[in-house]
Amino acid sequence: MLTKISRDLIAFRSWPASLLALLCWAWLSLPVLAQQTLPIPRLNLGLEPAQTPQEMVFSVQLLLLLTVLALAPTILVMMTPFTRIVIVLSFLRQALGTQQAPPNQVLVGMALFMTLFISMPMFQQANEQSLQPFLRQEINQEQAFERGLEPFRAFMLKQVQPPDLELYLSLSNTPAPALPKDVPTHVLIPAFITSELKTAFIIGFLVYIPFLLIDMVVASTLMSMGMMMLPPTVISLPFKLVLFVLIDGWNILSQALIRSFF
Repeated sequence: MLTKISRDLIAFRSWPASLLALLCWAWLSLPVLAQQTLPIPRLNLGLEPAQTPQEMVFSVQLLLLLTVLALAPTILVMMTPFTRIVIVLSFLRQALGTQQAPPNQVLVGMALFMTLFISMPMFQQANEQSLQPFLRQEINQEQAFERGLEPFRAFMLKQVQPPDLELYLSLSNTPAPALPKDVPTHVLIPAFITSELKTAFIIGFLVYIPFLLIDMVVASTLMSMGMMMLPPTVISLPFKLVLFVLIDGWNILSQALIRSFF
């Protein structure tokens, strides 16, 4: 009995050494196993001189494609309702006086998803008329670009204000087009952005007025009570939050923003 217990104790004490030996064996045999069963590919990146004109054209096209992909978020933001929505939401936060609530990430995320909701018909039309035919090799790159741009041009032409469009046409020395579809894209985009900024500031002004009235009433009340040292914004903030919640402000603002594009 004692002999069996002593053997068990020796085996229990020696198991860490056995485990260490097993791990060492696995570590040493890993390169061999990897070389035999799981070869790791090697990636090569380099620059070589073009041998034919076709290779040079392909290199230029690849460079232009990477440039467009890098600027795609900015281009899409400037050609969609994002500008108007995010500015109005920023005005709302300032009117409420909540400092960083909602935070910037929430405002930008809300603006992005509302932009996606409004722009979904444009993206679907661009996908059906431009991307899918190009993937099926039915049209070339130039035709795909023109067809994909048409839904966004129609949206911008619907939202742009005539004075802004006339301003950029005169600044670019471009004659007045006979039809809206003849407006150059490089003139339409800045005119659209300027119109969106003006519209967003007008909506922001209308959003600001009710909360400004609450601030004025609270400030007048505190002054009449002789409470000069108490900041009016501290007292008016709860009233503005309660008013905004009771009137279901988020639904009203979201509905007004979405309907302003249709």
